[in-house]
Amino acid sequence: MQKKIIGLTGPIASGKGTVKKYIEEKYGGKDCRFSTVMRDILDRLGIEKTRESVQQMSTILRQNFGQNILAKVIAKDIERLDSDLIVVDGVRRLTDIEYLKDLQGFVLVKIDADPKTRYDRMIKRNENKGDDKKTYEQFLKDHEADSDYEVPIVMSHASKALDNNGDLQNLYSQIDELLK
Repeated sequence: MQKKIIGLTGPIASGKGTVKKYIEEKYGGKDCRFSTVMRDILDRLGIEKTRESVQQMSTILRQNFGQNILAKVIAKDIERLDSDLIVVDGVRRLTDIEYLKDLQGFVLVKIDADPKTRYDRMIKRNENKGDDKKTYEQFLKDHEADSDYEVPIVMSHASKALDNNGDLQNLYSQIDELLK
């Protein structure tokens, strides 16, 4: 059976992780996350994982090994995963979709919510050290970082969309419809 590969794109705290987790739990999907590579390296180096350090590691890898290096890693991970349903979390750059779009079964899905809602969610989840202390202005500035400024362009290439302004049940219903 052909793999279904769902690439998730969206701005910071739009719900990509929530969508990934739901697909894993309800449908048995496996995940590949772009930031996993950077987080693994930072762990090995003993460097604290902040949004800034993850972004810096991404920049270092891409500048030194090619803009599509992380997409190549994701593609290899997809090949190794023993699952017909794969979720790729964090597609952020045009070079990523240029590489991933050629994988059989790949579909790009954008997830979005209004900025204030996303800010509140980021504060609550505190995924990266210091996120819970950021001001709304700092949160908006994060969208201009090297790793995030292409996200709106990448989102425009998505063939499917999820609106995450509602409650979880609304989002789950949209995911169920997407996977039918």
